[in-house]
Amino acid sequence: MGHGLSFDIAHTLAGFLVLVSFLMLYQDRMLALLHVLSLHAVVLAASVAWQAHIQQAPHLYITAAMALGFKAILIPWALRRMMFQMGIHREIETVGGIGLTMLAGMALVALSLEVMLPVTAEADPVAREDVALALSVVLIGLLMMVTRRNALSQVVGFMSLENGIILAATGARGMPLVVEISVAFSILIALIVVGVFLFRIREQFDTIDVEALDRSRGGQE
Repeated sequence: MGHGLSFDIAHTLAGFLVLVSFLMLYQDRMLALLHVLSLHAVVLAASVAWQAHIQQAPHLYITAAMALGFKAILIPWALRRMMFQMGIHREIETVGGIGLTMLAGMALVALSLEVMLPVTAEADPVAREDVALALSVVLIGLLMMVTRRNALSQVVGFMSLENGIILAATGARGMPLVVEISVAFSILIALIVVGVFLFRIREQFDTIDVEALDRSRGGQE
């Protein structure tokens, strides 16, 4: 009974992470998107902490704490500062509209379940469903990067994608702590580099809309 309850809670948290990913796709304002990114990281931290409990893997509590501190607080705060300094707290333009993007997200979730569940039929029940749901989170993050025209919202898509990878790694019991720490610091360094580039692009072109940048490049050619 307790074992089944542990599985149910793990699957509920992983499913809630997919739901929050859809909530990201639905957002059309930058500030709201950053708030949902924080929620995404909080759910990830809860999921990893629960995996630490049912796997009896204390090092995963460190991973959960890192997700809560870096991904739920520090990184959204840094992105929010960039947003206000660059004056882009407005509506986010999407390719194809919100409705089509949500439908594409649903199709990707169905594809993830269709592909992963048969492949992992012999795996641990918790890992099997969590990996399938984690792949859904990864694909929705990729979808956000493709369908958003604002460079900062594409960074948010990348962060949600990376959350999906962490969920898969912890559920499959395949990521050592040293790798998790190195990945976390790599993301922070990447965030700093992205921030520098975004400010430079803003200074040069007075926009970080990728479609406008493409038009500018075409005009120069």
